[in-house]
Amino acid sequence: MKKKQLIAVICFCSLVLSVFLVWYFTRPDPVSGQKTITLEVVHGDGSSSGFTIETDSENLRGALDQVEGLIGGEESMYGLMVYTVDGETADWDRDQSWWCLTKSGEWLDTGLDGTLIADGDHYEFTYTIG
Repeated sequence: MKKKQLIAVICFCSLVLSVFLVWYFTRPDPVSGQKTITLEVVHGDGSSSGFTIETDSENLRGALDQVEGLIGGEESMYGLMVYTVDGETADWDRDQSWWCLTKSGEWLDTGLDGTLIADGDHYEFTYTIG
């Protein structure tokens, strides 16, 4: 019985190590230096605003924080939970509204802090209900 448990623990540890190594060697590298990104904000009424941001930040949060008042929210264990973009606040408790963040129309699986940026990237914040 002990031999089976030892083999199971070794297999589990090997699996965890393998997943870490795959992630480590396939993760995107941060791009250092000056970059220009664009952000489109689609408001609840359908209107939109465009922003061009020149930054040397490596992540999206740093770039967006450079534009005073562009985003606002609450810090959480996952990073900034964005509630306000370009002066408009989404309130899930009021009407199930929230801000959807995409990159060139594709959903992001990272938050603002974990989204690495490169020159020419295009992001969208879309006011969404439901």
